[in-house]
Amino acid sequence: MIAPCLKPGGCIGLCSPSHIPVYEGERPSDRQYKYLMEKMRQEGFRVVTAENMFASDWGYLASDVHRAEDLNQLAGDESVDFILFGGGEGSPELLPYLDFELFRKNPKRIASYSDGTTLLNAIWAKTGLETYYGETPGLFADWKEYDRRHFEGHILSDSMKLHEKSGPWRTLTSGVAEGVLVGGYLMNFCLLLGTKYFPVDLNEPHILFLEDHEKFSDLGRVSALLACLEQSEFMGSVKALLFGHYSERSFPELYARLKLLGERNGIPVAYCDDFGHGDNHAVLPIGRSSRIDTISQTLQYF
Repeated sequence: MIAPCLKPGGCIGLCSPSHIPVYEGERPSDRQYKYLMEKMRQEGFRVVTAENMFASDWGYLASDVHRAEDLNQLAGDESVDFILFGGGEGSPELLPYLDFELFRKNPKRIASYSDGTTLLNAIWAKTGLETYYGETPGLFADWKEYDRRHFEGHILSDSMKLHEKSGPWRTLTSGVAEGVLVGGYLMNFCLLLGTKYFPVDLNEPHILFLEDHEKFSDLGRVSALLACLEQSEFMGSVKALLFGHYSERSFPELYARLKLLGERNGIPVAYCDDFGHGDNHAVLPIGRSSRIDTISQTLQYF
């Protein structure tokens, strides 16, 4: 199920499942929402915020119930055309309180990244509604043309049928595969595996995209999380892996670990800088039927 595109003049609904946002401060930032909302309005969109968005019940976050209520509120609000939220930590806590039927009955495009991985994948898996990895409110602070083209190609339209790369990929194991695209931030994705909030059909092939960053996880942690993935039942359905930006420098040890995963599981694997916690924020549609070719370095959407 694909929700309608965000139209010019449409309404963006903001919430904050994973961090306490700042309404205003001394200088503009990617979490100062008065500034970000003004930028969104300058782009021609209307903006609403969820009721508990700026709450801090727990000191470091709003309560899990309040954060879930905010997502449910935006899902059920007929005036909201597009739900957008950023990352942080804490999104797995919301899952028991989400009204997935609201998302199914009121399909709208939903985008986030990083910690939002949990919510984006769970909503798709529980409802069949495609969601979008890679966009956050902070991108409105300083649009880069690459990010804007992905926003226009996946949120404002469905025109991007061939993934636009930010540069050449690093092919680690060669091959071609087709399947349903899923993934996101490595830790959050692994935490979902095997839970009732990710009821995927293991007989259906999947193309997996993952990302992490050296400022969050050293190579040992990344390797342990990849082992968790490889030991899961879900791994049997994975037909290819695209790994996103990890470091500004070349990281041969990571490339070797990813190549080992590809060789051990007999799947094509590539590394890129198109998405993740770097300069580029490509949009990847979770739930979309796709074809990846790590030889020609293409990702095609059907």
